[in-house]
Amino acid sequence: MESIDLNSPELYINREHSLLEFNFRVLAQALDETLPLLERLNYLCISCSNLDEFYEVRVASLIQMAEMDPNLVSSDGLTINEQFDKISIKAHELVAEQYRVLNEVLIPCLETENIRFLRRDRWSPAQKAWLEKYFNEELLPILTPVGLDSAHPFPRILNKSLNFIISLTGKDAFGRNSGRAVLQAPRALPRIVQLPVNETDSGPYDFVFLSSIIHAFVNELFNGMMVKGCYQFRVTRNSDFFVDDDAIDDLMLAVEGELAMRNYGDEVRLEIDGNCPEETVNFLLARFDLKPDRLFLANGPVNLSRMQTILSMVERPDLKFTPFKSSVPPALGRNKDIFASIRKQDILLHHPYESFSPVVDFIRQAAADPDVLAIKQTLYRTGVDSPIVAALIKAARAGKEVTVVIELRARFDEKDNIGLAAKLQEAAAHVVYGVVGYKTHAKMCMVLRKEGSTLRNYVHLGTGNYHPKTARLYTDYGLFTCEKELGEDVRRVFMQLTSLGKVSKLNKLLQSPFTLHHGILKMIDREIEHAKKGKPARIIIKVNAVVEETAIQALYRASQAGVEIKMIVRGVCCLRPGVLGVSENIEVRSIVGRFLEHTRIYAFCNGGDWAVYASSADLMNRNMFRRVEVCFPIADKRIAERILNDLDAYLRDNAQAWQLQSDGQYRHLRADDQAIYQVQSELLKAFCG
Repeated sequence: MESIDLNSPELYINREHSLLEFNFRVLAQALDETLPLLERLNYLCISCSNLDEFYEVRVASLIQMAEMDPNLVSSDGLTINEQFDKISIKAHELVAEQYRVLNEVLIPCLETENIRFLRRDRWSPAQKAWLEKYFNEELLPILTPVGLDSAHPFPRILNKSLNFIISLTGKDAFGRNSGRAVLQAPRALPRIVQLPVNETDSGPYDFVFLSSIIHAFVNELFNGMMVKGCYQFRVTRNSDFFVDDDAIDDLMLAVEGELAMRNYGDEVRLEIDGNCPEETVNFLLARFDLKPDRLFLANGPVNLSRMQTILSMVERPDLKFTPFKSSVPPALGRNKDIFASIRKQDILLHHPYESFSPVVDFIRQAAADPDVLAIKQTLYRTGVDSPIVAALIKAARAGKEVTVVIELRARFDEKDNIGLAAKLQEAAAHVVYGVVGYKTHAKMCMVLRKEGSTLRNYVHLGTGNYHPKTARLYTDYGLFTCEKELGEDVRRVFMQLTSLGKVSKLNKLLQSPFTLHHGILKMIDREIEHAKKGKPARIIIKVNAVVEETAIQALYRASQAGVEIKMIVRGVCCLRPGVLGVSENIEVRSIVGRFLEHTRIYAFCNGGDWAVYASSADLMNRNMFRRVEVCFPIADKRIAERILNDLDAYLRDNAQAWQLQSDGQYRHLRADDQAIYQVQSELLKAFCG
């Protein structure tokens, strides 16, 4: 039999296509009538903010790559220009569907619940009078239109800000009129205004878009002139800043400098009111030096993600997900001494079904415990008012040796992390920023405690960030253990991050950029050998993304050898399943539900003696080679069995699961005659009652 070239482009799905497909799956949730109505609106907003980031980061990156080498070809055989063409087609389809869902589905459904978005032609006299007063008192004093002429150049437009291009006739007091003006809506202004019930005879949830108010009263800004047209527009810019690792002395200063420029990066997308005349559209395209394929005509507000504020403005619990109370494992609930609990057994937390509070308590107890000598922690994303940071500050002030590795380049959290670093340094904590050239993405906390004549390391390792708020929204695993060799491994990784020296040999942890990639390939190869010998051979992988080609090829070889491979991949997947002779033994599914699936698990049957690993890393080049990540074994058989049962539950889902087809499309797995099984709902029942 002729061997198949595993480098063949036909065996790979384009990364950008796959990411856009994920956003179609998110948007599909907005059409799911089994979900609460306001949550459906939220899914629409999420798909829109995701598309923003797609252009800010992914498209911006491709543009830069094209400038460096326009002949680059992706693993699926597409040139960069071919990728741009496919991105444009798919992204425009997505945007058209977003506005269709808003205008034809969600707005009518919301109106039946007396949640209304009032257009200008539907304002009653009382509503119009109130809105005119609102414009004059709240908006007019801070709006600054700029008439375009030689003395007033086109203003710098902030990234993703709301703006208006205005056509004018007549002359002002100085006899001027270039015919155009630009108005920038300050970011401090609410994008959606709720009408007061008593003053306007409105319903309790009648809303008007800021853009509608400005359109209605824009004449007030141009005394004595006539406004011919007023059209909203929005520019998306490159937000993936560059720090030259070889030319910096202080990483914090370099990041601060780049942050100041983020709002004014190169333009990558232009959104304009769909009613805007072609002449004005072309004027803006030329002004921002953008081709028509980066133009999106909006059939509604140009920033749908701002509608997310409606969820907090509307007090209708019946239209939102039912609240839940996360549980605390019995091993921690019975014993207030968290260190004593961990000494008895390893403890697994599955967020958000199980509470994140034990993680905070772990650090708080360490801060107050006189026997604790040192605390070491990595922070990637943690939030502005983090209880974790407050506990670390308390520990430092209590005289503990506190070391914190903060990743300043956590995308879109850079500013917050700079502020957290300053707070910790003021409390005399040791703050470092990891390793130049490598993002520190590992999730680790270590507490060194003196117990009699011995020193013991207590560690927490996780798949997600130390962020209490996202721990309510993302699914993640966290492990408490004081196992000696694992604790020593964590200590050595912290030494790498804070000091200098050769790579330390680790006992049990796999770590990128050194051993993680090789370790995963080695375990895949082991399954291949088991399959060849007729032993049980199975792989289950649950991650956010699968991109790295060497790992994909290893999985192809495993499939060819007869290894059964089940993959739960939330977002991007470049592996093409179901290809005869290559990947017919590989199944890929994506779960899109109430919680963002964020756990990373690598499980290998190993002839029946399962090896289960949890990790902070996805199967991506950046995680394997350009980040500091850890992948930790689940040594406790009881916990490993629990995780395997969880994976089996995900593989049984027939309500929120989408199966990847060999053509790169996803098919929604719907229960027909079977009973509906929705894994996230089942886990909520099991843990939260």
